[in-house]
Amino acid sequence: MARTQGSHSGITGPKVREAALCLFAKDGYAAVSMRQIAAEVGVQAGALYNYTPDKQTLLFDLLKGHMEELLEARAETPVPGCPARALEQFTRFHIRFHHERPEAVFISYMELRNLTPENFEVIEGLRRNYEDQLEDILRRGVASGAFDVAEPKIATMAVIAMLTGVNTWFREGGRLSLPEVEEIYWHMVRKAVTAPQRIESELTA
Repeated sequence: MARTQGSHSGITGPKVREAALCLFAKDGYAAVSMRQIAAEVGVQAGALYNYTPDKQTLLFDLLKGHMEELLEARAETPVPGCPARALEQFTRFHIRFHHERPEAVFISYMELRNLTPENFEVIEGLRRNYEDQLEDILRRGVASGAFDVAEPKIATMAVIAMLTGVNTWFREGGRLSLPEVEEIYWHMVRKAVTAPQRIESELTA
């Protein structure tokens, strides 16, 4: 079927993904139809398939794009050699990056169950890549004696869940600024994983 007059793949393609992201976050993947997405973009329902094969592909592309953007941002961020400094940097990075993308974060966690097994495996691989970076920081801290963590992998999942939770409640214009929230969460993360005497000496060195 021909595209709606005036639409172009370079323009409409991103609009399709943006519309899908907003609708999935607002109404849930299962409740959103391709017809709704098409209406949001302003193209005929049949024309939507010029830009994506199906709704599953849209969801997968959104989750994959989010994780790739996250990993790319991390790759561009030098990691301090000191485990305590590296953990602080990771804490602040995670809060800031995810705060700027609330809808992408929401569907990345809430809609995983709607991926096909093949697509789920790809996204999980990307998530493990990110989680492994934090786990490596924690393991280095344990090895140096700065951190006191019995199970770094479990601690990794707990810290990420805590940091991602900021998106569920923080709003601009509230009593606390985002930098203040970062500082509070950094102190909580630090206390959760730290051998108390060592981390203070590392941070003041």
